[in-house]
Amino acid sequence: MAVDSSELKGEKKPYSEYRKNDYHPYADYDEDDDDEGSGLPPKGPMRADDITQSLPWLNDNGVCLSSGKLRIDVSPIPFAGRGVFATSHIKKGEVILPTPLLAIRREDLKIYHADPDQKFHRNVVDKTRVIGQELLLNYAFGHPDSPMVLVPNAPLANFINHGGPFVSERPKSKGANVQIRWPEADSKTAKLFAWAYARAMDEEYIGSGEHEANAWLKHHPIEVMERSGRLAFEYVALRDIHNGEEILIDYGSLWEQAWRDFATPYARAGYFRHDIGVPPGFYPDNWLNVSDRYEIAEISDLENNPLKVGEVLPMTWVHNGKPVSSKYAYVVGLQKGFSDAFLEYSEGKGIIELYKKLLTEQDGFHLPSDGFKVYSPATLLNGTASGVDKKLEFFAHRYHSDQWNFNMHFIAAWDDAARRSVLKALGDAGFDAAVKGIGERFGYDNMTCFHASYMGVTRCDKSKMHSDIYATDDKSWNIVFPLITVEGTDPELDIMAEDMNTVIGVHYLRDIAYAVGDFGYHQTRPIAYYDPDDEHDVNAYSTSSGVPIRVVFGAYCAQIDETNVAMMRHIYDGDDPAPFADQFVNVPMREIHWDKNDVSSVLASPGGKGL
Repeated sequence: MAVDSSELKGEKKPYSEYRKNDYHPYADYDEDDDDEGSGLPPKGPMRADDITQSLPWLNDNGVCLSSGKLRIDVSPIPFAGRGVFATSHIKKGEVILPTPLLAIRREDLKIYHADPDQKFHRNVVDKTRVIGQELLLNYAFGHPDSPMVLVPNAPLANFINHGGPFVSERPKSKGANVQIRWPEADSKTAKLFAWAYARAMDEEYIGSGEHEANAWLKHHPIEVMERSGRLAFEYVALRDIHNGEEILIDYGSLWEQAWRDFATPYARAGYFRHDIGVPPGFYPDNWLNVSDRYEIAEISDLENNPLKVGEVLPMTWVHNGKPVSSKYAYVVGLQKGFSDAFLEYSEGKGIIELYKKLLTEQDGFHLPSDGFKVYSPATLLNGTASGVDKKLEFFAHRYHSDQWNFNMHFIAAWDDAARRSVLKALGDAGFDAAVKGIGERFGYDNMTCFHASYMGVTRCDKSKMHSDIYATDDKSWNIVFPLITVEGTDPELDIMAEDMNTVIGVHYLRDIAYAVGDFGYHQTRPIAYYDPDDEHDVNAYSTSSGVPIRVVFGAYCAQIDETNVAMMRHIYDGDDPAPFADQFVNVPMREIHWDKNDVSSVLASPGGKGL
């Protein structure tokens, strides 16, 4: 006997209904906001009512995934195995089976060569060697010009065999007797999946309960795949089907040709792989000849659409123009030649020479994991540096190399003279425009660049998805730009989208900065420019210095005030390992590098109450 779980009490309910869950991802969600009168659950975080519905609700809104007129039996078609058969008369035009659809990236069904014995994680899967296709492809519907396939997951759906093209409406005629179609607008299937699909689009949820049928047909395949399982199609009878007849569809001419071309199908049928073709016009044009790759619009065509100096724009997706994150992922325009100017400063202070020695672990420059050491880098320049520069002290910190198997080294100012030198060089190169752009974009009163460091690496096997700044009232930013990159490589930086389901890889670009704010999760992507311990790596990259290294720079800037000074002190104050100019003792700040009311406050000559 069926039991309505909504009538059960306490721990007799399913686990998902009584467990405590304090996680609340939508800060602005109103618990009292409901779709009054719609009979549908409200928008917002998933609740028990989203998972388990009452029997009356299911009766009014649910869809039965079986007409009760079908059964599975052995098919008489050679090599077909089992099939679906009618258990009673089915009329022409009758929906025999609605089915939810998994929307899957075609690329994800490829099987790549893998070697689990590889020493490095980055070498386990070789995506240059495709060795097969997943069996699931045989049950997927697709179009040769689309990156997306659709897999029915209703009971019985994947037992329906190929019958060839529809021939005639005569009873028991050969050929397909059913076809797929999108749900008709007023059908219960259309209404249910229109609601489910809209509910997955948080910002576009309509509280009235009225949603557009088959809205997925207007969206890019990436958006549809993000809502996998929330769309549907139906199997509809093309003619009257009699009791005992096998249910058949047309897999399409491409499938038929692939089967004919497949040598000795009986012996090798287990290895046949091909998707089922959709009827002509079934896939909308916007699903065809498009990329399934996530791309950032603001950096996809800089040649024709360059960023203005100091311009701060949210990273948005190419495929739909929506932001990667509404809060923490931005691009910042820097003046032409900025990267070269700051690189020249860094070379003149011996920073790059120090990196060459650290990253190749030369004698006297091998740091243990999480170890640090103070250097005077200018002394490495064979007498070309000034006496003042030779006195500047910087610390180098090798970050968790044993845990993450990479050789990331941070270099930052150790003494105050070095810190002031770096800030002045940033200002001279034009970085004040970036600080001002961030401040004006987000309506801050002022900003302080409280820490700045170089980051250099030649290899990374694993890395950690992390956030440098968090819980500072959305007033802090890590602004990162490149100095030295290695040409012809994969993207160097992974940024996690706000939904935490998508990670986008980006290249560092000269005279462009990436600004990552509160809870902006990112990581170094696995790379091997130079790794003498990796026999799989041919160390093919080269630079003018001989060793391919990547060096980027991050400036940590924030409006530090009463709302976040305690958190900032918790995250960054102290000497672990380097002092951060002790900016967090109290407010107002000792140094202000941009002030909306004082244009004289700049990196080279800060305002504030002074040190």
